[in-house]
Amino acid sequence: MSPGLAGSARALLVRDFRLLWRRRGDAFQPALFALLVVVLFALALGGEADALAGSASAVLWVAVLLSGLLGLDTLFRGDAEDGSLEQWMLAPVPLAWLVAVRTFSHWSATVLPLVIATPLLGELLHLPRTELPVLLASLALGTPLLSLLGAVVAALTVGMRRSGILLALLALPLYVPVLVFGAGSVAAHAQGLDPAGALLLLGAGLVLALVLAPLAAAAAIRIALS
Repeated sequence: MSPGLAGSARALLVRDFRLLWRRRGDAFQPALFALLVVVLFALALGGEADALAGSASAVLWVAVLLSGLLGLDTLFRGDAEDGSLEQWMLAPVPLAWLVAVRTFSHWSATVLPLVIATPLLGELLHLPRTELPVLLASLALGTPLLSLLGAVVAALTVGMRRSGILLALLALPLYVPVLVFGAGSVAAHAQGLDPAGALLLLGAGLVLALVLAPLAAAAAIRIALS
């Protein structure tokens, strides 16, 4: 009996998190990188509370974005090297579904811990407490969107060797609108404006990416492996 969508998703998630546990040292790299970015910005701004508070939300958004980009090259590369992607294409479930599950596991392992740690990082940057809920909402909507966009780019470059720089060059222009609306929603709230418009745009982009990004990434994988 062939597994259904839920069974295949469960099996892939269990496999991914088992591999992550075996390489748990690598799992801390995005968090350490984000902490390093925050510390460098704090040093560059002189450690003054007022200067840090004014740019805290933008710094945290940049730190989370770059940390997610750090592990993007490994999203499908390991599966391409050990032949798992070919098995995905032969699986009795849609390839786009497996891509969506892998993207979720990547987001959960690399970005979600940073979102959870945002209040602590915000304290390091003297982020105003009133801005924290809007920042968390923007990260909750924007970071999955970044992962879905990154999955498409990673699928396009999966057949190339040493594609790290190319992947970053392709992904960063797609990330810019998400960064603008994510950090802009917090800036609007700080200025006394309604951040709902930017958050709604992030939510609309996330819904659209949930539908289209796995399909586009699956098509790119088929092209790369053909």
